[in-house]
Amino acid sequence: MRHWSFWFRTLLRFTDTLVVIAAVATAQMIRFGVEGALVYPIPDILGYTAVSLFIIVVWLAALVLLGARDVRIIGTGGEEYQRIIQSTLTVFGVIAIVGLLFQLDLARGYLAIAFPLGLVGLLVSRWLARRLLSNARASGHCSTNVIVVGGGKAAIDMMSGFRRQPALGYNVAGVCIPGYVGAANQTISIGDESIPILGDETAVLDAVCTTRSNTVAVTATEQIGPHGLRDLAWSLQELGVDLVVHPGVMDVAGPRLKIRPVAGMPLLHVEEPQYEGATRIKKALFDRIGALVSLLVFAPIMIAVAIAIKAHDRGPVFYRQVRVGKQGRELRMWKFRSMVPNADKLLNETRAELGLEDDTFFKAENDPRITPIGRFIRRTSIDELPQLFNVLMGQMSLVGPRPLVNGEGSEIPDYVERRILVRPGMTGLWQVSGRSSLSEDDRVRLDLSYVENWSMMQDVVIMWRTVRTVLQGDGAY
Repeated sequence: MRHWSFWFRTLLRFTDTLVVIAAVATAQMIRFGVEGALVYPIPDILGYTAVSLFIIVVWLAALVLLGARDVRIIGTGGEEYQRIIQSTLTVFGVIAIVGLLFQLDLARGYLAIAFPLGLVGLLVSRWLARRLLSNARASGHCSTNVIVVGGGKAAIDMMSGFRRQPALGYNVAGVCIPGYVGAANQTISIGDESIPILGDETAVLDAVCTTRSNTVAVTATEQIGPHGLRDLAWSLQELGVDLVVHPGVMDVAGPRLKIRPVAGMPLLHVEEPQYEGATRIKKALFDRIGALVSLLVFAPIMIAVAIAIKAHDRGPVFYRQVRVGKQGRELRMWKFRSMVPNADKLLNETRAELGLEDDTFFKAENDPRITPIGRFIRRTSIDELPQLFNVLMGQMSLVGPRPLVNGEGSEIPDYVERRILVRPGMTGLWQVSGRSSLSEDDRVRLDLSYVENWSMMQDVVIMWRTVRTVLQGDGAY
């Protein structure tokens, strides 16, 4: 029986081919349609048909060569979209350079139609395919069985991570604990799930065959040793099973990890996060342009909300609270007022009333200070729109950790110090991963993960996920 990834990649090959052919054919039809056939000589039309066929072949080849359908990235993360964009830009960049060098008379309108049409089509079709895969995984299908090799907290953290994100498609079929001498049929509890213990490090191959697993994930490299890990890799290679090794570094994305051989040993180098130079300029442009366009688009809604708030209780339209920005500098964050005018004075009383005095991040769904209009604009996130002015002034970003109140999170070691390395944002990683329904530990982990692994592609993905999250309204109060 073939693995699910074979069928999914077959689907992607079909949709990619269909989109590319449709984009190029549409471009030729628009540029040299029925009317064009009466104007342009037959040799020109046939020439552009040959060019179209060439672009289709090269475009599809670029998607393959740049790994846009690599089984290790399909279905999760932003790298899949990044490779599609990279493949498309490469193809049309090469065509533009070749046309310039050899002075080829290519119709610019033809390329100007094919490029955006194909790129948008590929991204949309891939998003739809990912929705299909995500729904299948939610139903218990299209998952990869994994054997975890390791013990203690490292193994538990890995199994918890797989369980926490079912969309990744990893189903833990069992765990092999190095040096295990316990009785058979024992289990480890991860949440409400029991993971069977399948033996020690010598039982990995038997465990793979018994559970029909496709991947072995190792966390116990020190117990197995370099020679044992090498022998395991060779044995798994014969079975066609993937081997992944946890590097022991949490929440560090791939671009920051580099493998460099030193003295015959593959050493993992963790590069420093990049916040300055060209990356800072790109993010600033992205923020300013995005904020300006958003203000123009949402201006009618913002005016209507301002009138409604003023008419409700004659109080101020905006609420400006002092928050902590980049490098610890204070900023006044703009929001539409969603609470009664004296809400700040009632904070401690409200926390005590709701029994949430010890919460690090106080936010309650049944907060009595919220007005009826406030509940609506909070649920739809309209109350956040005035922060676009903060973005235009360079105090905030469109994407980043949410700005904290002075003193908030100070009891968590190094949390505030790492967060203030970047500008706070209107939306962030934890806002699109569950919003207020997340635990405090998950909020901290996701905030720090964003700071450590910032990239433009990640920002684009978070913006896209923000739209979906706001429309669903989950976790918003």
